[in-house]
Amino acid sequence: MNKILVPTDFSEQAGNALKVAAMLAKAHNAEIYLLHMMEIPLQHNDQGSSQSDIPETLFFMKLAQKRFENLMAEDYLEGVTVHETVKADVTFNEIKDSCKEFDIDLIVMGSHGSSGLMEMFVGSNAEKVVRTSDVPVLVIKNEHESFEVSDFVFASDFKNDNRETYKQAVKFAKAFGAKIHLLLVITSSNFMTTYEANVRIKDFISGQDFDNYTITIHNDTTVEHGILNVSKDIDADLIGISTHGRQGIAHFFNGSISEDLVNHAKRPVITFKI
Repeated sequence: MNKILVPTDFSEQAGNALKVAAMLAKAHNAEIYLLHMMEIPLQHNDQGSSQSDIPETLFFMKLAQKRFENLMAEDYLEGVTVHETVKADVTFNEIKDSCKEFDIDLIVMGSHGSSGLMEMFVGSNAEKVVRTSDVPVLVIKNEHESFEVSDFVFASDFKNDNRETYKQAVKFAKAFGAKIHLLLVITSSNFMTTYEANVRIKDFISGQDFDNYTITIHNDTTVEHGILNVSKDIDADLIGISTHGRQGIAHFFNGSISEDLVNHAKRPVITFKI
């Protein structure tokens, strides 16, 4: 974990994400790329005009710079290398492109919580970030005095297309010295016996050099309820899930779960793209 991208709209939620990113940067000697996507006035689309010709653009650029200066004065960023950048766009492609441009290892984003992923950062674009990001996305909902991960729930259907995401989860767990709680939620629509579930999970993790894990097979009314209930029972520090690229967070596993998982989870969630 060398480079962390933090998209910001300078809101309280984005600030919570930046604080966590700063803790991660200090713990892992990483750098932060702080990205603000600025909405340029529509006039810049007029033929023959440019961004520098527009007074509104200059105003917003100066305002962004002032906000960056205020952020950089925060005590929690002391000793952290922070690269500030402004993109003249508000589309999720800027975040994805920035990940490639700066060789980002992790995105840390804030969430308003009550309205779920569709309201993170700049509305529905954040859901698209989670859906399409090739790097893990850590969603932070609350302010953290410290960010430590000891118990990490990794929820999956433990089918072959999730193997790569499990490798990413293991890498993340090793970085924190965390125990992974492998969780398979069984519902009436995806019923299997406990024996079958155990065999599937053990086959899934075979060949991995990571042994700091537990296996939990949990029955519940829905997958998301099961994840939330188990995470609450063990007081997990983090929930990890896989996302299918085009289908997004509402369609991880082979079925679909509601965005309520992130909406209702009071703890951080990290997503890994299949």
